[in-house]
Amino acid sequence: MNRQQQLDQLKNRTFDLLVIGGGATGAGIALDAATRGLSVALVERGDFSEGTSSRSTKLVHGGVRYLEAAVKHLDKVQYQLVRDALRERGIILRLAPHLAWPIPLLTPLYKAWEVPYYFSGLKAYDLLAGHERLKPSRFVPRSRALEEFPQLKEEGLVGGVEYYDGQFDDARMNVAVVLTALREGAVAANYAEVTGLVKEGGRVRGAEVHDRQSGERFVVRASTVVNATGPFTDLIRRMDDPDAPPMVVTSSGVHIVLPGRFSPPETGLLIPKTDDGRVLFVLPWMGHTLAGTTDEPAELSFHPRPRDEEIDYILRHLKRYFALEPTRADILAAWSGLRPLVKDPKAHDTAELARDHLISESDSGLVTIAGGKWTTYRKMAEDLVDYVVRTRDLHPPHGCVTDRVFIEGGAAFDPEGWRRLAETYGLDEAAARHLNRSYGDRAGEVAELADGGFGSRLAEGHPFLEAEIVWAVRREMAVTPIDALARRTRLAFLDQKAALAALKRTADLMAAELGWGVQEQQAQVDEARTRLLEAL
Repeated sequence: MNRQQQLDQLKNRTFDLLVIGGGATGAGIALDAATRGLSVALVERGDFSEGTSSRSTKLVHGGVRYLEAAVKHLDKVQYQLVRDALRERGIILRLAPHLAWPIPLLTPLYKAWEVPYYFSGLKAYDLLAGHERLKPSRFVPRSRALEEFPQLKEEGLVGGVEYYDGQFDDARMNVAVVLTALREGAVAANYAEVTGLVKEGGRVRGAEVHDRQSGERFVVRASTVVNATGPFTDLIRRMDDPDAPPMVVTSSGVHIVLPGRFSPPETGLLIPKTDDGRVLFVLPWMGHTLAGTTDEPAELSFHPRPRDEEIDYILRHLKRYFALEPTRADILAAWSGLRPLVKDPKAHDTAELARDHLISESDSGLVTIAGGKWTTYRKMAEDLVDYVVRTRDLHPPHGCVTDRVFIEGGAAFDPEGWRRLAETYGLDEAAARHLNRSYGDRAGEVAELADGGFGSRLAEGHPFLEAEIVWAVRREMAVTPIDALARRTRLAFLDQKAALAALKRTADLMAAELGWGVQEQQAQVDEARTRLLEAL
């Protein structure tokens, strides 16, 4: 996908919608609008999914603890959020089968009274999912719990309750949604920062954009401008109205990655209550173990860093539940991501803020969508485009169809397709499985590149291939080494030392594709090294 061609269209067309923000919500809006037949442009100040959307817990889920809150407090908003999310979970698993899959999650129980409490709650979760239910929840006796999750501490263990949710590759999913929107006629560019809004007759009619790669500045014109910038929602709102009151509260989610020995390869763990009431997840992810939690109040930052006390918090709770005791020396990667929560002045802390979404419109016509969660990105987009169509003089030829549109790579995905890749291109099993899972029905094209001279591994002990860097530049608009190492492949999120080791070769491959000179290549390497050393 040629980024320059996308920029040329941004400069020379007037669109029905201009979406600011290239995370899950903005990408979903672009796809929804394009499939209805509207003209839509999307701009993102960094890379697609660079912020919140690549830093999630990697779960496609209804939100067990939101259901608990809905029941305890008779909260209709929380209940609706869980119901919508469970429906959307099913849609994501169906339309992006290469990037999302079911995963069993075990809740270990150490007190007998917890068994009926959690079992009944998870049965309610099943019931709410309706026909989108994955598999029924069940009580797991002590011996079976230890068989399924051998790393658990045995002392005092009563048993567990096992339920199913979805797991996914968040950053690749985000990029795939952007690619799907482009396929449907949308125009999109990363590293295109909005520096101001354009008004005509007191109404917002476009945005001033700075291409952070070339330094060029230009205007994108549109009948409606949509603010879908997640944690940065209020920054854009204040471009429209400097006195706009805060709409979003940010909380952080901190995660660490450990070696695969800290979790079984197919089962995750949900620790339902920590010292301060948060939930902790321990999940198998790409041959490693992902552990983390959310809902810690946080300051707004473009590159949030995990704080030492948050990492210690995770390790401390893991030691309570694990026979194996992870230490800082075991940590391969760590990161922090900001969550945009719609502000409720009655809430006492960010854990009480609903992740339901809110659509608002300013006096000058800037439309903002805030809140929500990754799992409901498609529903958020549908609601936003419905609102724009209803309040503007727009008559798209189609209604919303995104509950039936396969995400790029998903339409002809074959879970056993890795066997064909291995046989046809001589790939080892790990590389073949990885390509099949990451690229779906496009994996053969990436394998062709590997077979044509880019078949070497990027880093020892990881399945990522040099061909993926070339593909990322040519077909997925990656323009920096961090784009390729963190979000097109996931190496930087899995093993930051391995990503540092792969950095020079990645920059060499990208320089050949993008025509960097020696100085530019060194600048790219230096910037990427800084980001990796600072935990992205």
